[in-house]
Amino acid sequence: VIIGGGPGGNTAASYAARHGAEVVMIEKDVVGGAAHLWDCIPSKAMIA
Repeated sequence: VIIGGGPGGNTAASYAARHGAEVVMIEKDVVGGAAHLWDCIPSKAMIA
């Protein structure tokens, strides 16, 4: 069971699945994490 679908959770899940584990990921928001989807948008920095 992977708690959190951010970059670390995705990496852990992929690694475990490639090595034969059955993986379940639990994420309350967007899988992939907010940092690279919403928080780190370069245009937001240019507007600020």
